[in-house]
Amino acid sequence: MSSEDREAQEDELLALASIYDGDEFRKAESVQGGETRIYLDLPQNFKIFVSGNSNECLQNGGFEYTICFLPPLVLNFELPPDYPSSSPPSFTLSGKWLSPTQLSALCKHLDNLWEEHRGNVVLFAWMQFLKEETLAYLNIVSPFELKMGSQKKVQRRTAQPSPNTELDFGGAAGSDADQEEVVDERAVQDVESLSSLIQEILDFDQAQQIKCFNSKLFMCNICFCEKLGSECMYFLECRHVYCKACLKDYFEIQIRDGQVQCLNCPEPKCPSVATPGQVKELVDTELFARYDRLLLQSTLDLMADVVYCPRPCCQLPVMQEPGCTMGICSSCNFAFCTLCRLTYHGVSPCKVTAEKLMDLRNEYLQADEANKRFLEQRYGKRVIQKALEEMESKEWLEKNSKSCPCCGTPIEKLDGCNKMTCTGCMQYFCWICMGSLSRANPYKHFTDPASPCFNRLFHAVDVNGDIWEDEIED
Repeated sequence: MSSEDREAQEDELLALASIYDGDEFRKAESVQGGETRIYLDLPQNFKIFVSGNSNECLQNGGFEYTICFLPPLVLNFELPPDYPSSSPPSFTLSGKWLSPTQLSALCKHLDNLWEEHRGNVVLFAWMQFLKEETLAYLNIVSPFELKMGSQKKVQRRTAQPSPNTELDFGGAAGSDADQEEVVDERAVQDVESLSSLIQEILDFDQAQQIKCFNSKLFMCNICFCEKLGSECMYFLECRHVYCKACLKDYFEIQIRDGQVQCLNCPEPKCPSVATPGQVKELVDTELFARYDRLLLQSTLDLMADVVYCPRPCCQLPVMQEPGCTMGICSSCNFAFCTLCRLTYHGVSPCKVTAEKLMDLRNEYLQADEANKRFLEQRYGKRVIQKALEEMESKEWLEKNSKSCPCCGTPIEKLDGCNKMTCTGCMQYFCWICMGSLSRANPYKHFTDPASPCFNRLFHAVDVNGDIWEDEIED
């Protein structure tokens, strides 16, 4: 290495270190080289999108988002001993949101810049081109479609490309379908998949916006003091900015008064509400626990799909899945039926007591349309219908049947004598006094003068249209 080349390299690296901060330029430790990160300035309201017919399945068939920042292009370079007198720097150019073809077009233009500056240092010219002209050179405008390109490599050509070749990659952004896509081995799209690319872009954009916010000055409209963004907080919906000290006092007063639903933006008539994360950042642990508890309780009271664990020692809220009657408490792991509040019984009918069915029936019959829909949603139409049918059946059975004295099976008497046979347990019994009869001689009950039903075997029986009334002898 000549002393002139050595001195030129040292001066260039020293100049770059003084122009750019540590995040934009880092000199390599072991070799003459380094890494530069080029952050592009995007137009206002710049949009990125993924078309619905892309190779990866994205939710809702597509994606579009407005961003302010894109991840940087990364230029890694190494200076050969005869740079800048004879040879150009060896480099790789990587980027997450440009396709390999687009990165190849930039690599070719960097080669052209070297040819224009042959014999002189060129790194600063490269960085300026990448920062200021990349979007225009590749014809990138909003909305910009994100794509995953082929990583097919070709051997790097050392000959200077023709102007027409450069235009094919640059002016057309490498999208000419009639030509086979050629990828420079120095161009690297360092991203695994389209979905991970989207997430990385959004995360980077959010981090950069926070960084910019923290470095700016804002006027707090509560204390009317000008403070750095790092000492302020803004409401996400309206973007109104206030200092953290004022918002802390405001939040604490509202929470102590139990007004957890009223942590609105202090701007008059502004409906924006602070997020739980913002509240947690400003108030102490004990006060946030009160806020969290009151907010949860007020929210649960408005939700029809929330049930409470029926165990007296627990009583924690449990989310009820749509169309499912099983609830599982996240605290005690008790699995219960959300209809009857007893242990979960699968597809078996709920063991609802007659009293509870009666109460549910009465509540349903007296409710208006809105409350009827609420009861149907909470207990299910099947249980409501069952309650109505059960009560109608019970009323009919009370009027038209009697229970077997042995097993309790309801028995209806249509005709015949007063000696009855239970269809459940086959026990004989008297329809008049409901006493059990002897299986050996059931009619003795009606022929024994000492029996209360003596000579009343056909008492109150309809015979040829006439009611038979037996006379009981004294």
